[in-house]
Amino acid sequence: MAQQLEDETLREDLLSNEDLRTQSQELLDGLLKAVGSGKGTSINAPEFEPVTDILGDISITRARQGFSPRETGTFILSLKAAFNQLLEKEYAEDPRLLYQAVTTLNQLLDSLSMVTFETYIKGREEVIIRQTDEIGEISTPVIRVWEGVLALPIIGTLDSMRTQMVMENLLQEIVNTESSIAILDISGVPAVDTLVAQHLIKTVSATRLMGADCIISGIRPEIAQTIVHLGIDLSGVKTKATLASALRLAFNMLSIEVKRNDKTR
Repeated sequence: MAQQLEDETLREDLLSNEDLRTQSQELLDGLLKAVGSGKGTSINAPEFEPVTDILGDISITRARQGFSPRETGTFILSLKAAFNQLLEKEYAEDPRLLYQAVTTLNQLLDSLSMVTFETYIKGREEVIIRQTDEIGEISTPVIRVWEGVLALPIIGTLDSMRTQMVMENLLQEIVNTESSIAILDISGVPAVDTLVAQHLIKTVSATRLMGADCIISGIRPEIAQTIVHLGIDLSGVKTKATLASALRLAFNMLSIEVKRNDKTR
């Protein structure tokens, strides 16, 4: 505990000292029990399974809480430093036995450190995958802007995975709402290249197969120039410069007339 509390990376904002003490005591009890069994110091032995389970749970929890790898590693490395200090006092008069004990202990705790880092990485990967999925869902919302009209604002670069997500969300919403027009707004797409254009055309084609018309809005001047320069043929696709223009076109296609009410109260 002294080693951990003195470390500059101590995160009292994420973990209280009391919880840190509880975790440290739990790990120490499990480790002493495993070593005291007299069946070796290999972490692959059944006796060490509770120890690796404790470290695994702590590492994954810390990865999800936002601890850094160094902050997580300090938890086990501080125990290594504490044990070495005790061994130096215990075997101060026998250098040979001290060397053997320190070597054996360091090998054991180094192996446990590897378990800690491996589990931490798995925990961080889970967090990254979850955040990526959440960002993907947020960045591809299908909005029902009018009866029979859907809008899907696309933010960021389109790749194969995002295109698949866009198509699945859009096609499912077309079925759910029985909409006949879908507007793909690419105002938030930073640049359009051949690959992005191909993904857009695939989405338009899939929408048409569902019996709905598709309008692409958000065609900025620089994007229009890029599309022409690349020789991409969008002549068969309805395009508009703004979402408002696309919505106006959708109303015309559905024979819907929207008028301003100028009556004064």
